[in-house]
Amino acid sequence: MKKIASVCFILLICFVFFGSSYAKSKTLKLESPAFQNGHRIPKRYTCDGEDISPPLKWEGVPKGTKSFVLICDDPDAPMGTWVHWVYYNIPKEVRSLPENILPEENPAIGGTQGLNDFKKIGYGGPCPPWGTHRYFFKLYALDDMLDLPAGLTKDQLMKIIQGHIIDKAVLMGIYSR
Repeated sequence: MKKIASVCFILLICFVFFGSSYAKSKTLKLESPAFQNGHRIPKRYTCDGEDISPPLKWEGVPKGTKSFVLICDDPDAPMGTWVHWVYYNIPKEVRSLPENILPEENPAIGGTQGLNDFKKIGYGGPCPPWGTHRYFFKLYALDDMLDLPAGLTKDQLMKIIQGHIIDKAVLMGIYSR
């Protein structure tokens, strides 16, 4: 009986010291002050409103991060996944994006924007033809600052960054018409 109690005590100590530090370990987390994960994206950030990009912020950046990539897409589109935003070469020091990131260069923030499925550079907000759609904002932490030109598509970019992704965070919002 003493042996079992001793083993249980050792397991408890291991959980307290190792389990709690594991639970508190930092992982990349993406949020928006405009909407909560799984909730409705405000009209302001859609084609029915001002069609401007929402503010975003992140934390828990892993060591070794040299840059970020942000993709927003809608897997519920009738013709397959629809890409709303492709933003890359975001410097490692950046921890947030204000609303209304314009398609031009953003010297205060840095980064380069790609081609969305509206055939435009920059952000194109949710604009579902009908029903409720999910919009996934995906932030990738990369181990390199890749020298990439403006105007890449999501598919082109994803091929290039494979092998450079350290961590990924996802924020999902919904919108319906």
